[in-house]
This record gives sequence, structure tokens and C-alpha cells, in this order.
Amino acid sequence: MRFDIAFFLCCCRSFLSSSGRDDSESFYDLLGVEPDASSDELKRAYKRQSLQMHPDKLAQKGQTVTAADRDRFTRMRHAYEVLSDPRRRETYDAIGEQGMKWVEEPLSVDPQELAHNFATSSIMDRSKIFGIFLAIYIAVFVLPVLVCLMADGSLGNAKWVAVLAPLWVWDFFILFYHSRVIMMGPIKRPDHVPEEEWIDPLPMAKRIMSMVRFGLLVLFEVLLALRLDGTIHIPWTFVFIPIYFWEIIALRRKIHLINMTIVTHDELELAIGKKLTNFSPTEREDIHRRFIIVPSKSGPVYEAARRLQLEAKGDIIRISARILFTVLLVTNLDTGFDWSWWIVFLPILGMAVCIVGTAFQNFSEIQTEVAKRDSSIFGMTEAEHNGEQQGTPYATMDENNKTSAEQSEPLTNEEKEELKAKLMQSATRAVATCFSQCFFIFLVCLLIGKIEGAGYSSLVIISPFLLCGGVILCCLACTIFCISEVDENAGMADFDSAVNQAAATAAAGYGSTDAAPSSSTSYVPPAQVQQSTAPKIDGASISTWDPERGQVWEGGQDDINQVDTISETRDEPPVDTLLPPLKEQAYVNPEAVNDSYDLD
Repeated sequence: MRFDIAFFLCCCRSFLSSSGRDDSESFYDLLGVEPDASSDELKRAYKRQSLQMHPDKLAQKGQTVTAADRDRFTRMRHAYEVLSDPRRRETYDAIGEQGMKWVEEPLSVDPQELAHNFATSSIMDRSKIFGIFLAIYIAVFVLPVLVCLMADGSLGNAKWVAVLAPLWVWDFFILFYHSRVIMMGPIKRPDHVPEEEWIDPLPMAKRIMSMVRFGLLVLFEVLLALRLDGTIHIPWTFVFIPIYFWEIIALRRKIHLINMTIVTHDELELAIGKKLTNFSPTEREDIHRRFIIVPSKSGPVYEAARRLQLEAKGDIIRISARILFTVLLVTNLDTGFDWSWWIVFLPILGMAVCIVGTAFQNFSEIQTEVAKRDSSIFGMTEAEHNGEQQGTPYATMDENNKTSAEQSEPLTNEEKEELKAKLMQSATRAVATCFSQCFFIFLVCLLIGKIEGAGYSSLVIISPFLLCGGVILCCLACTIFCISEVDENAGMADFDSAVNQAAATAAAGYGSTDAAPSSSTSYVPPAQVQQSTAPKIDGASISTWDPERGQVWEGGQDDINQVDTISETRDEPPVDTLLPPLKEQAYVNPEAVNDSYDLD
């Protein structure tokens, strides 16, 4: 099995189907051959299946050709194309049709399908993924731990050449990568890019220079290990010579990047006098070494070019500080001045302070630029913003007036959002730089204290990284082993039964109002309100209550007098005082009831 397939199976088997195969018909079944069929057998099978499955052949036989028939023939032809290629056939035999599709077309991967396959994968497949992360953790931290133990004397008489064995392994793989990049030759031009516009993004000179710089670093590591073991007895100045060249090459590149001019296509064509497409390859390479070409002086491309130059300035500060630190270190080791290590590390501490100051200076510049374009972002009115610029010298008055005229046009909402995002990004970068450099200064202080003779172990210096890495590893372990598939229909049966029971209880309650409730929590609807009828006198009722029309009176004045008599005999107030005055005709026709009696 090829190495890349084995690595894919080791890393990604849990993302494939749990059965290891696709549910669809295999390519071998489509062609009607065995998995160990030869190339000639595949050709004969393809011809035979084409005669049987081709839509034209089916139409000649009088069959109705459906879309399923066409899809089946297309899939059979694709199966033959895959199996006839030895490399693709080996891939198909190892990881199946779906896995081969993911390898050849990574963008066709369905995230939901991946999540489903991973949630249903076995513990063994998940353990392989966790083992990969664990190996990365060990590979990253094994070298710092060994160096700290060696510095504390915990490894006894071990040699530095043996302790730095993980470093030699890393160097071997990186050198192998650089050699492969050099041997692969020039990058081929894509078909959609015209030949006159194509520029090799990785020219050979750049590849060779990268390998030379890394070779200098490896040479320094070898000299340092031999010098620490006492195998060679040369001054520390000669040990650090590769570092000098390594830093000088990097410094030269960064200075060249800062000196490059950012120009637009139109400005460059106007200055040179011809189109960019008419340049020769040599002229284009020379132009790209001297200029940074952008479409316009605004937009993400221009901001990226400016950010690149700002980062180059920060790199120059770092390189200069490292060179000065190296000089002080070598001087202290070779001459025996016995300087305080705080003085030796002073350039490193100063470098961190300068980096923080540069980050906040960039933020201040962007803040000023945003305020010029739209002062309302900072809650300032136009009058307040103009009042801050009253002290402008006369020499630049015309230029400022021109700028103000250009910026007098109101900005759109999209432009305002872009300015806010730009300002927020710059502020975030400045704050992040401040915190990172403070943490770096804290680690440098721990290192200096240990060199000065502090009693704590050297592992304390790298303990924050070990702790963060351990926390991340634990979170990954919980994520990998605790994910399980959730059944979408889980609990639906209990929910349906509960709903049906509630509906039955409600129906029973409405059907019998006099029945006692089955439980204290059952809902019993109220009994329907019956019409209240006044007691009849001589067969005639005094009034009735209609929910729609209100109180309806019946009978004449004689009936009411009888009611008064009954009320007197019962020592009750007469009905005249309780009832409203009646007209001669006390009967109210239901159809003639006034709307004011309608309770609805």
C-alpha cells in the first residue's frame, strides 16, 4: 500500500463510513468482473457492458431509456476509467469510491456526512486521531524538556549531541523538503494565465537562498553542540559566525522590502510609457523587485501591501536587537568581563518595548486617518474636527483645503463600516501585541533569573507552554471520544403518548361535567351556565336571563303587583324599588332588543 493511502487511512478512517465501503454498487460489480481482474479482462468487460447498457443500444432493442439508465451507463464508464488507472485503482481498493472522491475533490466533502461517520466510528479509529495529536505534542515539547533537564544536570553525563537528537530529526526533514522544492523545477504556468503575464511565484534563486539560510542555521546548531560537549575548543565568536550571516541575509531582505515603492498599474504605465503586458519577462522581474504593484491606493490589496511593509519594519527591529544581543553574549563569554546577564539581555527587553510602541504608533496613525475621513465615528462633529486643525501652517493650507474638499463628500454606510472594521482590527492587533510582548518579557526574566543562579528548575520557564498544550490536548480528547450520534426521533414516542393522554383527559372532562376529576392536576372545564328563570306567579314568570340579549321581562303590571305582595309578606323591599320603571308594554320582543343589551 502506498504511503499516502496508509497515512490517509490512519488519520481519516473515522470519517469514512462505518462499514468501510459505500452502500452503492461497486465498480467491479458494474463491470461484472472480480476484484483481481487484469487490464485485458477490464477492457473486455467494459465493451460487453457498453453493448448492454448504452442508451442507443437500449433504444434499438425497443426499451424506453430512462434517466436511471443513462446514469448507470455514465457510472459504469467512470468505473472503467478508475479501474484502468493502476494508481486510482489502488486508491479505490483501499478507501472506496467516497474516500477516493474526497481525496481527488476535497471541496465535495459533505460536513454533515463527515460528522455522521465520525459519530458512528469505532474507538480504535478515534484513538488513531488522538494518537496523532499526542505525537505532535510530544514532538513539539520533547526537545525543550530535554534541554531544561540537561541544563539542570538531571541527565547526568549525557552529551548535548545526544540530547539534541529530536532537533537533528527536524533538521533532516526540513532539509529534505528544501531539496525536493529545488528538484521539482520551475512551476508550470496555469492554462488560464497568459504567458506574458505569468511570473514564477517561487523562482529558483529564492529556493536556493532559503536552503542556504537553513543550512547556516544547521551549521550553527552542530558547532554549538560540539562546543558544549568540549569536542572542539574554538572561541564562541566562531561558533556564532553562521548566525551573523543568517541575520545579515534576513536584514538585507527586510530593508529591500521597505525601500520598495507601492504604485498602481496606471502610475507605473504612465511613468514607463508602455503597458505592463508589453514588458519582457526580464523587465517584469526587475519591476517586481523594485515596486509593489496594486490596483489602486485604496482597498484590501493596498492595505495588505502597507501591512507587509509595517511588518518588515518590526522585523528589522527584531533582527537588530538579536544581532546586538549576540555581540554582547559572545563578548561576555570570550573576554570574561563577567557582565550582569541583565545587561546582556537588555537588547531583547528593549526590542519588546519597541515592538509594543510600534504597534500603538500604527494604531494612532490609522485612528488619525479614520478621523479625517469620518469624524463622527469618534462622536465628533464637523465643527469640532475642524477646530482641531486651526493651527495649520500657511505652507500646507492649500493642501489641507484640498483634502478637506475631497473628504467633504459623505461616506456611504459600507465605507463607514469598513473604516470601523479597519480601526477595530488595528486596535485588536495593538492590544494583542502588548499582551504577547509582556508575556515574552516575563519568560526572559525567568531565564535571566535562572542564569543568575535562581533555585527554581528550568522547566518553570517552559511550564506555561506545557500547561497550555496539556489543556488543549485534554479538550481534544474529550471532543474526540465523547462525540456520539444523537437520534432525532429519540423521545418522540413518549411525547406522542403524553399528548394523546392529555387529549383523552380533556375530552373526558368536557363529556361529563358532574364527574369528579381523576386527579388533582386534571383539567375539568366549567359547567355550562344555565338560564336563570324567576319564580312564576300564576303560571307567568317575571323575567328570564338571556346571555345574548340580557334580562327579558315578561307579564303585565298585575303580575308585578303580585310580586310586590309576595315581597311584602316575606319582609322584603317591594319590587318597585328594585326594578327599573316599566312601560305599559313590558314584554320585549327578542328581535327588537336594542344593541346596547348585547353582551358581546
